[in-house]
Amino acid sequence: MIKDRLVNAECYYGLSERIKAAFEWLKNSDLEALQDGRYEIDGDIIYANVQSYETKSDALYEAHRRYIDIQCMINGAEKIGVVDYSECNLVEVYNQSKDIEFLECSSDSFQYLKRGDFLLLFPHDAHKPSLIADKKLKVKKVVVKVAI
Repeated sequence: MIKDRLVNAECYYGLSERIKAAFEWLKNSDLEALQDGRYEIDGDIIYANVQSYETKSDALYEAHRRYIDIQCMINGAEKIGVVDYSECNLVEVYNQSKDIEFLECSSDSFQYLKRGDFLLLFPHDAHKPSLIADKKLKVKKVVVKVAI
């Protein structure tokens, strides 16, 4: 897991060409103007999901096998639990078509995302997104999916 500000994204371009392309799309898009939905950057290899929702008090952890997540907060703030996958137990079997499985984890470690922050989450990073940070808020976030 890497947490940083989108203004520092160039520091991570060396991780891979796909991650670089994802960050360039984030930096060159008018994120606030985007409507909720899917945006293809490079077909199924790199795409973005823009989401608007209210933060919630609890959720299950989730993990992905085929994609890295770049979760970037456009507006609002939320808390995201992040733990190593090895500390978790399977609750819902892996859904290959949606590249997701749901987990319960033995420990919690939280990151806070505010406007302009991002989390880079790898397959070993089980994560519990969209949690209330200080108070229930309506947030707008983009999750860029980068195929491994």
